[in-house]
Amino acid sequence: MKGSRDVIIKPVISEKSYSLVEQNRYTFIVHPKSKKIEIKKAIEEIFNVKVISVNTIKIAPKPRRLGASMGYKSGYKKAIITLKQGDSIPIFESK
Repeated sequence: MKGSRDVIIKPVISEKSYSLVEQNRYTFIVHPKSKKIEIKKAIEEIFNVKVISVNTIKIAPKPRRLGASMGYKSGYKKAIITLKQGDSIPIFESK
């Protein structure tokens, strides 16, 4: 992989991801070919926090329809990061 900013694409902003913040777990969309170790290093480098665990999920492409034509919504890879007690990521705090 390239740099840390290439591994982490964007945070997931949803009701479920905000409920996980209370358990010190944060959700990000990551590069589809990134490994758990690369994700851990990228989060620690970008946000200056200590990562305890990384869980990854591959979301499959879903069929979509627009009129008569069929297509697919692109799939992606999601990572749920658990941080050390006391650490936090400020993007999720500003609500």
